[in-house]
Amino acid sequence: MYDSLSQMPYLLAVIIFLARVTDVSLGTIRTIHVFRGNKFLAAFIGFFEIIIWLIAAGQVFKHLDQWYLALAYAGGFSVGNYVGMLIENHFAIGNELIRCLSFNRDILAEKLRAKGFQVVSVDGDMGHDKLIELMFIIEKRRNVPSLIKLIEELDSTAVYSVSDVKSVYEGPDLLPRHTFYGNNFFFPRKR
Repeated sequence: MYDSLSQMPYLLAVIIFLARVTDVSLGTIRTIHVFRGNKFLAAFIGFFEIIIWLIAAGQVFKHLDQWYLALAYAGGFSVGNYVGMLIENHFAIGNELIRCLSFNRDILAEKLRAKGFQVVSVDGDMGHDKLIELMFIIEKRRNVPSLIKLIEELDSTAVYSVSDVKSVYEGPDLLPRHTFYGNNFFFPRKR
């Protein structure tokens, strides 16, 4: 196989580029899982990431006289970051915290609850005659765009922010618990 690659050196550049796109994409996804506390999944992904990296880097170091291999390696790194983020956004794993401030007290929270969202709300004010309602909603990332759209439809004056959540403790027997992995022995119960 290596003899045929040395006869077609540009094919090696394509292979290095694709290998680098793959390993950097895996690295991007692995980093996100490390941040979210998914230790076992991050370790599993990291195993394959480093094997692919070793093969690609080894070929570049073996053929340092062929400059286009270094370009393929660097290009694969660049594209791999982009592809990794696209893949992670597609799967939308994890939870996000939506903080929403409504200037129409006791209206938006009830409408969101009626649509099935779990909303914690706190009444407040911004001074004399400026009543507000502050809401906290923890929701799966894949559901956040539809929730934001709903908030904008129900209360166009509402202000909101979205933050990533590492883990969620749902309390004892308050909500049904599901795990992505199906095994609560190795993976703690997190939402």
